[in-house]
Amino acid sequence: MIVAVGGPPGSGKTTVAERFAQAHAYTLVSAGMRFRKMAQEAGVDLEAFGRKAEKDTEIDRALDHAIREEILWNDSTGRDVIVDGRIQAHLLVLRHVPCLKVLIGAPLEVRAQRVAGREQKSVEAAKQEISARETSERSRYKSIYGIDLDDTSLYDLVIDSSDKTPDEIVALVWSRVEG
Repeated sequence: MIVAVGGPPGSGKTTVAERFAQAHAYTLVSAGMRFRKMAQEAGVDLEAFGRKAEKDTEIDRALDHAIREEILWNDSTGRDVIVDGRIQAHLLVLRHVPCLKVLIGAPLEVRAQRVAGREQKSVEAAKQEISARETSERSRYKSIYGIDLDDTSLYDLVIDSSDKTPDEIVALVWSRVEG
């Protein structure tokens, strides 16, 4: 089974994917963590790396190819996989890979508070960073793949994380997997 968890920055997708993987012995594949590592290796922050990716589509293409190959390799060896990433559900659908598609969202204010706490910055700075990332991602994913991030119709399960703990969300996703 492949579970693809998407959502905007600060929605909780990585936290949920990590906890789900641990609780249910799934292999975690994280596009978000890999993108952060790529930015760190390039010596820039996420916002700057996003701007670089706007000019060099090969950054997103290479990341997405590597994530897809990791998912498919794990799946082909019989491992259950949970993948987190902004567009992984979209990309798996484009490649006709069966999966449970989960969207986790929350209002900007809630997401900014989470990011501010995690990265020790002001909520206002987090809001600006999130908005810049979302603008960059929206543009990149539309131009590279034709993905409209506002179209949530492909998701099997849509969860507002603003009033739920990560463990409550893990339980909701698991109930869908078992169902």
